[in-house]
Amino acid sequence: MTLCDVVVAGYICVDLVPDLSGHAPSPGVSSFFKPGKLIEIGGLAYTLGGVVANTGAAMKKFGKSVYCAGLTGEDFIGDMARGAMERLGLAEGIGVTADAGTAFGLVIAPPGIDRIFLESSGCSKVFDRAHIDMTRVAASRIFHFGYPPLLRNFYLDKGALLCELFASVKQLNVVTSLDFSLPDPESESGKVDWPIVLRRLLPSVDVFVPSVEELLWITAPEQYATIKAACGDADMIDAIPEDMIREMGRAIIDQGVKILLIKAGHRGLYLMTGDVSGVNTTRGFQLLPEDWSYRDCRCAASDADAARVINASGSGDVAAGAFLCALLDNEPPETALQYAAIAGRNNLYCKDMYSDLADWEVMTEEIKIYHE
Repeated sequence: MTLCDVVVAGYICVDLVPDLSGHAPSPGVSSFFKPGKLIEIGGLAYTLGGVVANTGAAMKKFGKSVYCAGLTGEDFIGDMARGAMERLGLAEGIGVTADAGTAFGLVIAPPGIDRIFLESSGCSKVFDRAHIDMTRVAASRIFHFGYPPLLRNFYLDKGALLCELFASVKQLNVVTSLDFSLPDPESESGKVDWPIVLRRLLPSVDVFVPSVEELLWITAPEQYATIKAACGDADMIDAIPEDMIREMGRAIIDQGVKILLIKAGHRGLYLMTGDVSGVNTTRGFQLLPEDWSYRDCRCAASDADAARVINASGSGDVAAGAFLCALLDNEPPETALQYAAIAGRNNLYCKDMYSDLADWEVMTEEIKIYHE
């Protein structure tokens, strides 16, 4: 079997996005959404969502060979999802089930307010290890998986199946990579003891790419609740102290993760690493230990032209995809962070990420100009 750069597995959905761009920026959710208020929209866009579609398509756009593993239902939304993946050449590993409908999300993004997600995980509740072709995984360099809180079989029993999956992939001499999503506190996954799951899982995770909010939720849920309540309608990212971010990061590295990328929106990206020598035992990786081991650094977010911003949906997934591509190319950490920052910024400008996203060569030229 031909070697593949990355297998991206896990959650796939269709995002439905009402166009609210015609409204003036609002100071907060409560001032925009009021009982009895009629809100006109400019239309309803749909796009693929979830780590499988977003990160998978981004990495293919960036020049890597990608195999995707996900699950859709036998419904109209599933037809949309599979059709879009076929047009991208990424549908081979997308399964179909009659047990539940396709996952979908309503992405509510009023100007000036962080996005609100209404998510139906649909058939992701029945997605399990049987839907992942392990022969494909064995013939890859990176196995990238997301998002456990939306994949029921992978968080039940304190994440037993998730831990088993990652341990098995490690035995195949493949670099393991994990992305996350923020659970609904009132849902079944929101009541999982994620700190316990992480302690069992992270020794088998080489690369971890959560957002800063997700990291706070899964490491210190009580602190998350306190900070979230104090923020009200304000952006929670700004309320998380710098020293708390680094403390959480060090705790994750201490649990066995080799490379931790923390996505912090407009605050940029944080990178913390442990001993990366284990990554270099896998095929094709030659990360220089003097550059990569035991690092703690930050990259500012790339400047965005507010007039060009369309939406932020998928930007974190795209940034993670660019970071993984840089790892595959054995780039130094500072360059890997720049690729991630630029890719996340560029996604803001995309009406259709899969056709509008700038390619690797364009980003490389921007990095060259930055260093001149």
